Amino acid sequence: MHIPDGFLDITTATVTYIIFIVFGYYALRKIRGMMESEMISFVSILAAGIFAVQMLNWPLPGGTSLHFVGGALAGILLGPWLGFLTICSVVLVQAFIFHDGGITTLGANALNMAIIAVLIGHFSYEFLIRNFGNRDSIRFLGAFLGGWLGIVIAGAAVAIQIGYSQSFPYGIAITIPVMVGWHAVLGIIEGIITGLTIIYLSRRAPQLLSIRGDVK
Repeated sequence: MHIPDGFLDITTATVTYIIFIVFGYYALRKIRGMMESEMISFVSILAAGIFAVQMLNWPLPGGTSLHFVGGALAGILLGPWLGFLTICSVVLVQAFIFHDGGITTLGANALNMAIIAVLIGHFSYEFLIRNFGNRDSIRFLGAFLGGWLGIVIAGAAVAIQIGYSQSFPYGIAITIPVMVGWHAVLGIIEGIITGLTIIYLSRRAPQLLSIRGDVK
């Protein structure tokens, strides 16, 4: 899902950078005062785990790459603002140190993984919990749906960005089926892992489900 340098034209890269910067500025204002020592430790541990998982990449012809994202898990556990910060830190380290994803496409990669996947995961889970209760079955379903839908929509966003870019050789007729199709399959696994993780934490460490920063 990481978009390398050279895949996006200047217009697409600029627009995605603007969205990333504006959202990031707003998110940083929202989390001001929330970063206590316990929260910093949890964010760091979660970011490290997601970073390790995201390093497993499978290239896709006519697309970019396929890998787990972890955005939904971050959004569910930490809320949209801290979830964004967590995934954004992963994307930044990958781009600047490991060259996984480009510098010119950093705005797009952050938009897709740290904004779209996180928000979809957070709101999908919250919708089910608020409307159907917090039983384990609902928690699992909400987390599964967030994990699956988050990675699919993020993959679709990548497909649209590179498909409409004048710098990429394939159009959306190829990029959308490739990216959405494969991410829909991987999303099942991501959804299951997200659901099982939330169930495990709700039983063994329920306090971790109550420290997140909610939308206000």
